[in-house]
Amino acid sequence: MEVEKSGAAGSGRAATLRAVDMEQLHLPVMLAETMEYLAPKPGGIYVDCTVGAGGHSREILRRLDGRGRLFGIDRDPAALELAARNLAAGGEQVILVPGRFSQLGEILRSLSLAWADGFLFDLGLSSMQVDEAQRGFSYQQEAPLDMRMDPREPVSARDLVNAMDRESLMRILRDYGEERWASRIAGFIVHARSQRPIATTAELVEVIKEAIPASARRRGGHPARRTFQALRIAVNNELEELSTGLQQAIAHLAPGGRICVISFHSLEDRIVKRTFGQLRQDAGWEILTPRPVGPQGSEKERNPRSRSAKLRAVARVLTVKEAE
Repeated sequence: MEVEKSGAAGSGRAATLRAVDMEQLHLPVMLAETMEYLAPKPGGIYVDCTVGAGGHSREILRRLDGRGRLFGIDRDPAALELAARNLAAGGEQVILVPGRFSQLGEILRSLSLAWADGFLFDLGLSSMQVDEAQRGFSYQQEAPLDMRMDPREPVSARDLVNAMDRESLMRILRDYGEERWASRIAGFIVHARSQRPIATTAELVEVIKEAIPASARRRGGHPARRTFQALRIAVNNELEELSTGLQQAIAHLAPGGRICVISFHSLEDRIVKRTFGQLRQDAGWEILTPRPVGPQGSEKERNPRSRSAKLRAVARVLTVKEAE
């Protein structure tokens, strides 16, 4: 992979992007708790694997106190544009790189980084991705059925919905969306697309509503929520990417360093819990969060996105010899 690096000043390629107030665009979830467990130190090297608009990265940068380096990675080109603008004050301390979790080791090698003092993963969708209707992530806004975090990737949600066989669709909805009506929804999708391709989010929502019995639609939130989650995970290969990325972060964590992960649904949290749990057998690691940490009540009210968030953290133990 050829790594394209961009400084924090940004390239300005996207005409629609502008410097923004990050508190209006995207509230970083559990910022105080994340900083407590990540514990950034002046002069350290930190990697924000989902830099987004730069909310968490800005606080990491502040704690570096003018020393050390911050590397921000994101697979979403629009997110990197915003991060470049919002982290411009960091100057040469900040390096932003496009990439996926599974490319983390390769990215670090390309940057001549053998170790980092901390890795942060803030999973799921950001507010800016959901709010930009044309990205096709939201079941509440009509848009092309897309859901790609990186628009350059070849397969969109429209491709999956219109090309996969019924059994494969059913498995995606069941396994990634934990959708009770997976089989029925898959059948309705196959029938609908036989009439004409399902091209927009609104068209898919209507098919889902028809598939789920009226009594079931009256409870449990929006009837399309689980299906959209499942398709998004499948389009972006999110669970496999997470599993691989965590292993690579573990392999490149410096002694005394920490890894923090914020997840938003049980499938993600299960992978994080299992991966960190495997380190429990190794004396060189310490689980910092025996149970996941959730947001405070005030944050839940201020930022609804945080309500389902879970933070887990692990540390690589600094031995006496390494401390010397």
